[in-house]
Amino acid sequence: MAAQRHLTVVLADDHEVVRSGLRLLLDSEPGIEVVAEAGDVPSATAEVQRHRPDVLVLDLHMPGEPSLPAIPRLRELCPATRVVVLTAQRDPSFAGEAMRLGTAGYVPKEAAGRQLVRAIEMAAEGGTYLEPRLGARLAADAAAARRSAPELTERELEVLRLIARGHTNREIAERLFLSVRTVEGHRARIQRKLGRSRRSDLVEYVRERGLVEPSELPA
Repeated sequence: MAAQRHLTVVLADDHEVVRSGLRLLLDSEPGIEVVAEAGDVPSATAEVQRHRPDVLVLDLHMPGEPSLPAIPRLRELCPATRVVVLTAQRDPSFAGEAMRLGTAGYVPKEAAGRQLVRAIEMAAEGGTYLEPRLGARLAADAAAARRSAPELTERELEVLRLIARGHTNREIAERLFLSVRTVEGHRARIQRKLGRSRRSDLVEYVRERGLVEPSELPA
């Protein structure tokens, strides 16, 4: 039988009593060790750089620097450290944004316990974890958004996906065996239907509706 992996964790939450409870929970789990605690984003960043843990458990609402925008920077500083968000915020939009920014797990505080342990284990293994009820709400919201979206033809969707991936009109024309003028026409109709003219807005539309894999989109 393979030896159980030893997982190291940094806890970041501005409430000491919450950190104490989480430490008791996690230290009681075989194979998980809390190596440091932090009460704000700068301290969390310093502890992550010092310990290079497998997982950072990060509260979304701490005083000072906001947590969400810090996630990409933390991932860049320590690529091997996965981020699991533990928060009182149950708004699906926060969960969706956290996952888009590269969070490996999103667990509401009211659901902490076995779910947090599972999220840490899955994150350390390279997977992702989203609390089931929040995941269902996100899926329902995405389905509703797709239903209410302006209707694009299959060809327009094809062109839109290539635009979002960063291809120029000429490159799209070559890939689809079309003339540049035809691609320009498709692009103009897409922009008119969606009410978005800038490429960044088109990319955001594609991202919001999951029309391509996140890894295929520009950072």
